[in-house]
Amino acid sequence: MRIGINASFLRKSATGIGQVTTHFIRTLVSRYAGGEHEFFLYMEEDSLIALPEHFHVRSFLPPWKRDDLVRKVLWERFLLPRMVAEDRCDVMISMYQSATILSKNCLHIMVVHDLIPRLFPIYCDNLRKKTYRALVERGIAAADKVVAISKRTEKDLIRILAIPAEKITVSYLAIDPIFYVNVSGQRSSAVLKKYHLSPGYIYAGGGMDMRKNMEGVLRGYDILREQAHHAKGKIPPLVLSGALSPQLAPLVTDVERRVREMNLTPYVHILGHVPQEDLPSLYANAIFFVYPSLYEGFGMPVLEAMSVGTPVIASKKSSLPEVGGDSVLYCDPTSAHDIAMVMGNLLRKKELRDVLAQRSKERAHRFSWDAFTEKIFAITAQKKQRREMK
Repeated sequence: MRIGINASFLRKSATGIGQVTTHFIRTLVSRYAGGEHEFFLYMEEDSLIALPEHFHVRSFLPPWKRDDLVRKVLWERFLLPRMVAEDRCDVMISMYQSATILSKNCLHIMVVHDLIPRLFPIYCDNLRKKTYRALVERGIAAADKVVAISKRTEKDLIRILAIPAEKITVSYLAIDPIFYVNVSGQRSSAVLKKYHLSPGYIYAGGGMDMRKNMEGVLRGYDILREQAHHAKGKIPPLVLSGALSPQLAPLVTDVERRVREMNLTPYVHILGHVPQEDLPSLYANAIFFVYPSLYEGFGMPVLEAMSVGTPVIASKKSSLPEVGGDSVLYCDPTSAHDIAMVMGNLLRKKELRDVLAQRSKERAHRFSWDAFTEKIFAITAQKKQRREMK
C-alpha cells in the first residue's frame, strides 16, 4: 500500500507529539524494512532521521511561512490534502488532531491526543485560536478512524464531540527507550553536578503549562514544610523543570515569581528546560516524582519516572490512573492539602517507596511503540482488505 503520514512534528522533537511521531516512524522503519509498503512523510521542514528508499519525504510550505496558526491552517487544510492526492495514498495517518480533511478515496486515520482547547477555554483566548479549534474538530469528525491515546480521550471524544464509539480505537503511547536503560553512576553524577543537586530531592517536571499544576505542587510543598516545621522535621528540597515562559501567563505558571512570593527560594531549585538525555538521571535521583496535572491525554512524564523506578504521586483525574495503575499513589490535584498529605505519607514510608519503585518498573514495560504501531496498522489493513475484495 501507499501510506502517507503527517510527520510535521518531527521538527519539534522535544514536544510530546514530536516524540510520538519520531518513535512511530522509527518503529515503521524497523518493522517494514523489506519495502512491502511505500511511505510518504509530509513535513514542513526536512528531518534528520535516516530513512530507507521506500520512505519518501515531502517537505513543503505555503507562501505564508511564519510559524503560526495561519501557516498551520494553510498547510493542514489545503496543501497537505493536495499532496496526498498527488501521491495517490491508500491510507493517510495524521499523527495529531488537525484540520486535514481528505477525499474518501483515501482511508484517513487521525491520532487524537486530547481535547484541551474544549476543556480549558482559556487556551482559545482569541479568534484565530477559536477558528483553528473549530477546523480541527471538523477534521476529527471527518476522519474515517480515530485513534485515542487513552480511554479518557476516547470518553471525551464521545461526550464532547459526539464521535461514534465504533469509529474510535484506543492505543496507548510509550516513551523514549533511554528511560529503560539503567542510569550509570558516572552519568548520574555528571547530571547532578551540572544542575548543582544532591540525591534525595522531590522532583516535579513535565512543563510549566497551567494545566500541569505547578501551582498545586508549590502550595502542597509549602504546606508540607509548614507541617514539618511544627513537628521539627526535615523536608527535602523541591526541584522543578520545564521551559520558563512568564510572558505567557496565565497559560504558563510563572514559577519564579510564585516561589519568591511564597518565600520558598532557599528550598526550591528551578532548572528551566532540561534536555531529554538528562531526564533519566533526574528521575533516578529523586526520592519521588510528583505530577498532580489537572488534565492529560496520556501522561508521558509519569511513565518516564515509572520506567526508571522512581516512586510517583500523580493526579487521580483524567488519564493518569490508566498509566499508573496500582503502581502509583494518587492525589486530588485541586487540593493543596491533599497533595501535601500524600507527599508526607510517601516521605515517611520507605517500604512503600520501595514497593512502588518495583511495581512501577514492571508496569512500565507493558507500554511499547510496537504495540502502538501495530494497533494503527491493524486499521490500515481494512483498506487493503477492501481493495482486494474489489
